[in-house]
Amino acid sequence: MNVQTEMPTVDLAAVKARQQATWSSGDYAMVGTTLQIVGEMLCEAVDLRGNQMVLDVAAGNGNATLAAARRFADVVSTDYVAALLERGRERAAAERLPVTFQEADAEKLPFADASFDVVLSTFGVMFTADQQQAANELRRVCRIGGKIGLASWTPEGFIGQVFKIIGKYVPPAPGVKSPALWGTEAHLGALFGPQATLDAKRRHFNFRYRSREHFLDIFRTYYGPVLKAFGAIDPVKQQLLAADMFSLMDQFNIARDGTLVIPGEYLEAVITRRG
Repeated sequence: MNVQTEMPTVDLAAVKARQQATWSSGDYAMVGTTLQIVGEMLCEAVDLRGNQMVLDVAAGNGNATLAAARRFADVVSTDYVAALLERGRERAAAERLPVTFQEADAEKLPFADASFDVVLSTFGVMFTADQQQAANELRRVCRIGGKIGLASWTPEGFIGQVFKIIGKYVPPAPGVKSPALWGTEAHLGALFGPQATLDAKRRHFNFRYRSREHFLDIFRTYYGPVLKAFGAIDPVKQQLLAADMFSLMDQFNIARDGTLVIPGEYLEAVITRRG
């Protein structure tokens, strides 16, 4: 007897609403600012030039935005969390960098086809609910011959494993794809299709904190997914989740002086639109 198993129907609108609430909680900018070097490296990877039109999608508090603006590009910075855009606006003003900030959904970008020479996203678009639609939008607003630069946590890396642990305590909605898939070449190839060429490298960002307790305190207070996970479970499970997090940190920590230095693997991808 052949038994057919139907795939669960995913309410993507509900998933997106929960995700937006998650990233609006805490203050991602407190974590995001520490990742600035990734935005700088991504701008180098796409060989960004002055006067290019650049779009930063799911920009958070603007790491790739500022990196592109420092290279004299014309930058539009977007996110669907207004508070994060405000933090990016403050940073740009402090450096006297001309940037346009605009609230926008990565799955429905309010820009004409082929509007930008370069489209960037650092640890942002990977968290969209409808991954294919997000990829379609990145490709649509990028001109033919233009580049899409992405930095995405890998499934095997530290942050990918953090999300795997969180999933043990707060399971994702059935049928929702893991954000960490964006950290694999195969998935990016499937998302962007044959009319794009992909050049990808695995890189590491070193998380540097005073201790594992310091790391957990910062992430539990400011990083939406961790904050929400702890808030969704009872005190006993909170202790178990903290213990699992400490165990993971011990596994990845390369410091031997009581501090925390964890290489967080991510995929740096440059996708060139060919058609």
